[in-house]
Amino acid sequence: MEGVRPGGGLPASGPGSGSGSGSGSFPSLFPPGLHGIYGECRRLYPDQPNPLQVTAILKYWLGGPDPLDYVSMYRNLGNPALNVPEHWHYVSFGLSDLYGDNRVHEFTGAEGPSGFGFELTFRLKRETGESAPPTWPAELMQGLARYVFQSENTFCSGDHVSWHSPLDNSESRIQHMLLTEDPQMQPVQTPFGVVTFLQIVGVCTEELHAAQQWNGQGILELLRTIPVAGGPWLITDMRRGETIFEIDPHLQQERVDKGIETDGSNLSGVSAKCAWDDLSRPPEDDEDSRSICIGTQPRRLSGKDTEQIRETLRRGLEINSKPVLPPINAQRQNGLNLDRAPSRKDSLESESSAAIIPHELIRTRQLESVHLKFNQESGALIPLCLRGRLLHGRHFTYKSITGDTAITFVSTGVEGAFATEEHPYAAHGPWLQILLTEEFVERMLEDLEDLNSPEEFKLPKEYSWPEKKLKVSILPDAVFDNPLH
Repeated sequence: MEGVRPGGGLPASGPGSGSGSGSGSFPSLFPPGLHGIYGECRRLYPDQPNPLQVTAILKYWLGGPDPLDYVSMYRNLGNPALNVPEHWHYVSFGLSDLYGDNRVHEFTGAEGPSGFGFELTFRLKRETGESAPPTWPAELMQGLARYVFQSENTFCSGDHVSWHSPLDNSESRIQHMLLTEDPQMQPVQTPFGVVTFLQIVGVCTEELHAAQQWNGQGILELLRTIPVAGGPWLITDMRRGETIFEIDPHLQQERVDKGIETDGSNLSGVSAKCAWDDLSRPPEDDEDSRSICIGTQPRRLSGKDTEQIRETLRRGLEINSKPVLPPINAQRQNGLNLDRAPSRKDSLESESSAAIIPHELIRTRQLESVHLKFNQESGALIPLCLRGRLLHGRHFTYKSITGDTAITFVSTGVEGAFATEEHPYAAHGPWLQILLTEEFVERMLEDLEDLNSPEEFKLPKEYSWPEKKLKVSILPDAVFDNPLH
């Protein structure tokens, strides 16, 4: 649990206290990493040296559940000349290395990133007559921080987070998030590395879907042009009742649809409810067949496979797993999507993983026939995978949230894949790769058109291409939640 108090537990003799003891006394009283971030806050808010803070009562490094030591809350007067309204500005402390003594983050020197290299911020429109900032954004930030600590996946500008619930537990249409650079806070050099500031921006479901189909940066630029939807500083208004496409219907066709056609999608992977079966072998052939059947115990991915998939997902990830991203309340289903810059000729080998891949991928199996299984939410992303990724020469990965299963679709232009045109279905342990030609992708898009109309969808649903020896099933969530059912 957390407490709220002025100064949030910062030492009384810290910066801005008027103690007159000089900056030389800070290191002994004030952790240097904390001091660096606080100094940037003090630059923006010299009249608020002791802001209200939400603080973790039991710190993470003492066994507490919340990775952020503090979340500071400032009152920002906005900028009337730029049509920026008054708002509350939240700043996290803890994703970066505050202490430099390895209690939370491994200290690797001052040249690289501090801890995970960033802190989160959030700008919430101040309601008329509101005298104190709401504290729910602090718990939202803690949820995102838990995901980062547990997955070791960091955020970047343009990433998007599918939360599937109003951010403040109200009836608001603001149910998801995009991430961008904070418009006022500058990167900070601390003794433990550099810290940047990523701002959370609340968005509607339709805006999230547009970011998935196209890219987060494009939608952020559209939000900046519409004052009621965020404006230049991207301030979240939880009472916003219209999407940017309802405010300006031309945006969808003239900007988003054109961008999708030209650029494709930046979303390169999702964590999902999925599974696959090898139909090439009888189910009793357990020793060599890696049939990822519901109800079987999958062989674990090797460390090097896991690293390669992680690199893939770092460029596009959706988390729908409560254990990975603990929810604010027990009923909430959370999801995370990360965008990355596109490449016309994509590769499964990132700079950091290419050197460790080749010898590990020699031990692969070619399959003759496969059966893919997805829940409805995951299946609805197959058209995005085909149209927005494969037709643009890229790849797309589904990583199971219930096990080590992974399914990667690749186009003929993707480098580093172990599926080939001669052997389009290939597996390495529980990781399946499927290579699809452009001609087959076009046909699949026609056959899977009803996936775009979920309201008319009845489960289970099966699609089959016998000549390609490929079958896809869309199944109820319960099949994946209860594997022995």
